[in-house]
Amino acid sequence: MPFVSEAILKFERIQKEKPIKNSFVLGVDLDGVCGDHNLIFRNIVAKELGVEPESLTLDRSWGFEEWGLSVSDFEKLHEKAVVEHRMFRDMPVIPGASEVLWRLSDQGIWIRIISHRLYVNWGHAIAAGDTADWLDRANIPYRDLCFIGAKSALNADLYIDDGPHNIESFQNDNKRVIIFDQPYNRHLSGLRAHTWEDVERYVVDAVTEKLGVAEPQLPGLHDATNRIEHRKGQDYE
Repeated sequence: MPFVSEAILKFERIQKEKPIKNSFVLGVDLDGVCGDHNLIFRNIVAKELGVEPESLTLDRSWGFEEWGLSVSDFEKLHEKAVVEHRMFRDMPVIPGASEVLWRLSDQGIWIRIISHRLYVNWGHAIAAGDTADWLDRANIPYRDLCFIGAKSALNADLYIDDGPHNIESFQNDNKRVIIFDQPYNRHLSGLRAHTWEDVERYVVDAVTEKLGVAEPQLPGLHDATNRIEHRKGQDYE
């Protein structure tokens, strides 16, 4: 499985790298933070079960108990969602994710995508390929794309995550994490963001604390989310 090998090599290389002087690394989760996993998975599960989507509440716990799913049910449905329905390719973007990440990237912040998406047996190539495709189409900037379960093992100055187990792991390892608000993580205390604008404020504060200054977006740049298309247009003029 070449995608898995590449992900492992990427992890090994990052672990050996020395921190970049005067840099700030932001570790960003995807599902439930950049992409609306809750909504698309709910719609796919409703289709598979032959029920109305509204009958499956979005105000759910981490284990989907409100949907009446056993662990086995979840695993089978999630595999179908990834492999057959191509959930990771078609997931809606959470509002503000692209715009804020571009503004942060323009300030020189190193965006490190950290996701645990390679847990569907025999679906690794689809999961990895659809993730890369989605990031491009969603206009999400990044310098590293890392697939790993033990997210706290990867280095970053600040992390953003929604998974309760990941958040607790970061906190137990004394690593700074922004809790991206979801119904299933509201029992946890810590720095909480309800929107990507909240995330931006927290990150800028953390950058200023570490580096002494947070550089604003450079003047004269085109709107970040449309910059790639603008450059493509110039290439063909």
